[in-house]
Amino acid sequence: MPQPSPLPARLTAFQPPSAERPRALAALRLSCVTSVTTSPGRQRSAIEASAEKLGFALVAEASDLGVSARRTSPFERPSLSSWLRRPQEYDAVVWSHVDRAVRSVAHMAELVTWGRQHARTLVFGMPETDRPLVVTPQADGLTIGRCMELAHDAESEARTISNRLTSSHEALRAAGRYGGGLVPFGYRKAPHPSGSGWCLDPDPETAAIVRAIVADVHQGMSLIAIARRLNEAGVPVPRDRHAQLQGRPMGGRRHGRDFERFRWTSGTLSKVLRSPSLMGHRTHGGQTVRDASDNPVLIGEPLLSDGEFRALQDVLLTRSNGTRSPRRATTALLTGVAYCSGCDGRMYFAVRKGCPYGDYVCRATARGEVCPAPAAMRSDWLEDYVLTHYRRLAAPDGDVPRACLLRDGARVTVGKGHAGGGPARLIGPDTSRLTFTLGSHP
Repeated sequence: MPQPSPLPARLTAFQPPSAERPRALAALRLSCVTSVTTSPGRQRSAIEASAEKLGFALVAEASDLGVSARRTSPFERPSLSSWLRRPQEYDAVVWSHVDRAVRSVAHMAELVTWGRQHARTLVFGMPETDRPLVVTPQADGLTIGRCMELAHDAESEARTISNRLTSSHEALRAAGRYGGGLVPFGYRKAPHPSGSGWCLDPDPETAAIVRAIVADVHQGMSLIAIARRLNEAGVPVPRDRHAQLQGRPMGGRRHGRDFERFRWTSGTLSKVLRSPSLMGHRTHGGQTVRDASDNPVLIGEPLLSDGEFRALQDVLLTRSNGTRSPRRATTALLTGVAYCSGCDGRMYFAVRKGCPYGDYVCRATARGEVCPAPAAMRSDWLEDYVLTHYRRLAAPDGDVPRACLLRDGARVTVGKGHAGGGPARLIGPDTSRLTFTLGSHP
């Protein structure tokens, strides 16, 4: 998941350009953010130096901190993607270096194509030569080839780093050491008894909370009710507790929304309660890491004994009615497009048994929230409404997949339905409850 950005998405300190100076967008990116991060400042300095040499006036900034270039293209990053959909607001995009823009040849090709289509210039700082690489819409083959060469180098470097980290973490897992990442809820980082590296110790503040949650489960309390009580008590979720232990602010960005802190949900609770880390096991991919003799590798003192953990799993399995299955990618057309007006949260597809259609419904409860006016609407009605409006405004060719709706910033907001009913309710949707927009959204 993306980390919270301590920097604004746009800089207000940039001065409006003069009539003679082209406008430029500063683009920052960093994979990992810590309390001592200095890279954003260095990137800004390099961008400002490049802009000054080329006579550009920096008018705004797209800052994506805690975002991997290996996993996301420029068109998938929270801040930059919204700017790339509005090329009319600037004449060039400036990065401090190629690897701040892309770590993939394919992604570089996408950027170059976008620049040509929208007649925008791409600028990459080159600290090793002190001369920025400028890719104009009319750039020749040599310049494009140089871009691809640098992107290939960045891609190879990213692959090497990934392989090195993978090997390092495998060794740490085998030795029962903590190698970084999200600390399991109920634990905190502590020096390894050997004097080398780190392990995990029970966190006095949250270990007691874990045991109280387990007791509530055995007493028959639902995970939704437990999550609501934890939220009311202000207990931080695992991600926020990890940030606290590292001295960083809680909260961040999720699904395009900014949160001061995240909320407990039944899903978050289920992950905590099903993790073998509660027995002090080293885990990877949610499973216990075992040594050559098939014994669990221990990374810390257990919060639950093996018997207590098995008893907890039996209770959770009984409640799930054997319906748990691996999560599948959604095929619902309007996931990420349909929003509830009551809480501004995403609506999700729900199956109607015996019907060829389903419903898009508000899922505030699953997020650990209470929606004041939860909305719902038949899926076929809502999808037809969105496609009709999208085709009228965007004039696409052929079918309209979900990726196109997301790319163009399509959004439909659904209001809560009215009480009562009758034959008129079966004719079609109440369009007075619907608002469709196309473009960028905050």
